Amino acid sequence: MATTDIEKTDSEPADSIVNESFDSALSERYLVYAMSTITARSLPDLRDGLKPVHRRLLWAMRQLKLAPTDAFKKSARVVGDVIGKYHPHGDASVYDAMVRLAQSFALRYPLVEGQGNFGNIDGDNAAAYRYTEARLTKTAMTLMQGLDEGTVDFIPTYNGEEEEPEIFPGIFPNLLANGASGIAVGMATSIPSHNVAEVIDATLELIDNPHVEHGRLMELFHGPDFATGGLVVDSAAAISHAYETGRGSFRVRGRFHAAEAEAEADRDAGIERLGSGQWQLVISEIPYMVQKGKLIEQIAQAIADKKLPILEDVRDESDEAIRIVLVPRSRNVDPELLKESIYKLTDLENRFGLNLNVLDSTRTPMVMGLKELLGNWLTSQIDILQRRTQHRLDKIAARLELLEGYIIAFLNLDRVIEIIRTEDEPKPIMMAEFNLTDRQTEAILNMRLRSLRRLEEMQLRTEHDALLKEQGELETLLASPARQRTRIKRDLSALRKEYGEDTALGARRTTIAEASPTVEFSMDAMIEKEPVTVILSAKGWIRAARGHVDLGPDGKGAEFKFKEGDAPAFALHAQTTDKLLIAVDTGRFYTIGCDKLPGARGFGEPIRNLLDIEADANIAGLVLHRPKGQLLLAATTGKGFAAETDEILAETRKGRQVVNLKGDNKLVVVHEISAEHDHVAVVGDNRKLVIFSLEELPILGRGQGVSLQRYRDGGLSDATTFVLEEGLSWTMGGESGRTRTEKDVWQWKVARGAAGRLPPQGFPRDNKF
Repeated sequence: MATTDIEKTDSEPADSIVNESFDSALSERYLVYAMSTITARSLPDLRDGLKPVHRRLLWAMRQLKLAPTDAFKKSARVVGDVIGKYHPHGDASVYDAMVRLAQSFALRYPLVEGQGNFGNIDGDNAAAYRYTEARLTKTAMTLMQGLDEGTVDFIPTYNGEEEEPEIFPGIFPNLLANGASGIAVGMATSIPSHNVAEVIDATLELIDNPHVEHGRLMELFHGPDFATGGLVVDSAAAISHAYETGRGSFRVRGRFHAAEAEAEADRDAGIERLGSGQWQLVISEIPYMVQKGKLIEQIAQAIADKKLPILEDVRDESDEAIRIVLVPRSRNVDPELLKESIYKLTDLENRFGLNLNVLDSTRTPMVMGLKELLGNWLTSQIDILQRRTQHRLDKIAARLELLEGYIIAFLNLDRVIEIIRTEDEPKPIMMAEFNLTDRQTEAILNMRLRSLRRLEEMQLRTEHDALLKEQGELETLLASPARQRTRIKRDLSALRKEYGEDTALGARRTTIAEASPTVEFSMDAMIEKEPVTVILSAKGWIRAARGHVDLGPDGKGAEFKFKEGDAPAFALHAQTTDKLLIAVDTGRFYTIGCDKLPGARGFGEPIRNLLDIEADANIAGLVLHRPKGQLLLAATTGKGFAAETDEILAETRKGRQVVNLKGDNKLVVVHEISAEHDHVAVVGDNRKLVIFSLEELPILGRGQGVSLQRYRDGGLSDATTFVLEEGLSWTMGGESGRTRTEKDVWQWKVARGAAGRLPPQGFPRDNKF
């Protein structure tokens, strides 16, 4: 049996192990991954505005000869070539990238023309790649123009079997025209699409004046131009600052436009008149990257949740054009209020972030302002122009060399034929006899006999002279930066004609206009205003009767029916748009809208079903919230203060603690302070009365307050505010409901916190004003 000797080495496997800290090893490897994600996946190159996956897709389609004039091919064929030759990633991610390049609602200037189901603005996905077909658009061909002219470097693919361009050299400003978005490791990019004509105008201005101010550029370059149109409603100053720093955001709104409206004002406002005063709103454009189906679901959900009570219905009547119809609940609804409410509650208004984070010509990520971005792109285009020029000069030099050889051969054709026929090695003889180069001689020797008829001196010399002239022009161009800038301007001007404002593809779609001051948006404004009478019983049952009903002699709604054992406690007139402030004796305040109260049929509903009021708490007061109003709050301790009604509004069912109380003390006074009142009257359980100036009463947001009256026994019974000159009034007992006024009250007027003295004769025995 044959044996094989295994060479023994001195090294052991353990010798190759390197001792390294886990932190340093992990950080080093993670940094490599992060840089790969940043430079080779997520951020676009400012020179062509593409990520590697998009560049490889377009390159593969070019290799498959999918020009706009060629026939479509299956998307599966394109995806297969991309993942097999250039982009070793999943087919789903590559196809998704290809689909986006073909969607007219995703890309301002699509780079792929799709045939079949490539998804829609409703959010539906594209069909599988075996069912769809694609080819390049004219814009994509413009972006790739010059690839065969030595303008860019070609790099090996991941397996080294193929080559792919490092960037695309075309003069189409794809980065700003189509925008880009991506999330890398520790950084991201978000660039909206823009109008090509405006980008070119700003670039031409930069060529003419390299020191141009940013403000001048913004006069030409107005801002985003989204594929789905809409409105950017930020101020010009805010937009300008965002592009100057490279970071910011834009408020983007959908557009209301009613094409079928008769009046021009109604068309622009999106209002369609239906007769008899009825109308409806029409949404014709939605913000970029908002799915139409999701937007309609949001509006419908807002209606169902009663967040949009002024809107009755939403209908989708879209075909190729978007048409979302909003039907108001009443013809009296303010259209502007309805618009503002839709903007606030749905994605019909959203924000698009601006983050001009791109890879520069050295593949370094950085955030650039508009001027810096255009300057770097212009520099790359000049470099491409120089490389194209040098490549053409090299081609001309090579062709001139051959032409000079052909002319010599033509002038000595008989001798050339004789050498070829008689000599075994004609090449060195011809080179020596006619002073030809190796390349010229090879070209002559490789000519076919039929080509001899083409060797006409005039044709050769005409081509030779033309090439010499072109060579001189190109050398002048290569040596003159001014001529290079002029050539770029000429090329940009020609491109602008193809994408001008008067073309279907180039016309601006997004309107840049600062929004007018918004209508004050609140749920109250969307509630239909109707008069109601609010009744709250002693046991906490509340209801609201339509209209302003007579409250009876006691002013507490005694005319209404109550449950057995219950009695009237509070009643007042209000509107459905008003809010009620409900105070309990623990010092806590609750807020509820009058539109949310149960109707007056039956006995109403327990207030604790609507608000989270503690079981052992009793209602101490019910008042109507009045903006900028004030309340006098006083507890049995004899302490109190004034509180502003705007500050004690509660936003949740749990209410807000306003008066801090200790032990068994209770809040007993919740009294509205009129703007004319200038004095406070306080009476205690001991039947002592004090009167002091309202200026001595502090205004607090929360607390125990200050001493209003001093007691030896008992506590505070009641307090009120009044005008001193008009005197102090109180209600007389009995069914008459008469009020008595005592004007001579100077003897009870003392400083706040005094003990006081007995009230005037006739003061109620229950010590209540």
